[in-house]
Amino acid sequence: MKQPHILCSDNDIEKMVILPGDPERVLRVAGFLDTWEEVAYNREFRTIKGTYKEMPITVTSTGIGGASATIALEELIACGAKYFIRIGSAGACNNQIDIGDLIIPTGVVREEGASRMYVSDNYPAVASFNLLRVINDTSIKLGYKTFMGITRSHDSFYIDNEREIMKHWNSKNVLGSDMETSAIYTVGSLRQIHVASILNNVVRYEADVKDAINDYVDDETKATEGEKKEIILALESFYNLYCELFDNQ
Repeated sequence: MKQPHILCSDNDIEKMVILPGDPERVLRVAGFLDTWEEVAYNREFRTIKGTYKEMPITVTSTGIGGASATIALEELIACGAKYFIRIGSAGACNNQIDIGDLIIPTGVVREEGASRMYVSDNYPAVASFNLLRVINDTSIKLGYKTFMGITRSHDSFYIDNEREIMKHWNSKNVLGSDMETSAIYTVGSLRQIHVASILNNVVRYEADVKDAINDYVDDETKATEGEKKEIILALESFYNLYCELFDNQ
């Protein structure tokens, strides 16, 4: 039976899934695959499946925010997926992080609402150790500049006290902010599947969010190269994990 939102069934979904937010980014991931086909496209949820170096892979967009992301995640899990890497955008909360640098969240401050519907605020949102290990090892091999540590997820860009909030989390050594990772990490732990996130920084710390996002949409900044790197890092990390799992069988 097809899932009600992603419109996919068990035969459509592979064990390893890349989760971009933007449906158009799904097609940009497709450009790195050896073969691919579109499986479904409903609302914000676009799904393709294909191969990368003969490894089967699924890519599903989650839309914006934790509520949408958890719907996609739950339905993908119901279809048999086990390993997930989110590839998304972030705003830096650290002045050493430049546009196009990659942030790897180890744990996330839960300031979004979706995960709170599952479990109380004192439950941690953390990545799967094995996926983090593979991503870290792969990024070193690729020579990518990455920042690994704590991030935060939230529900709105345009609140009145955004600068004060970012300044607060900067003082707590939080690296950056996105809108989906903490929900994905929380549900991943509860459902006992493997989750990690790779974030491409598109906003410098203390920069104007709207101006920076407009630059990103217009494809005029280093964020474009950062997106390519996060795609390659996700694919190569999954391939390295796939080889480990296959060799151990």
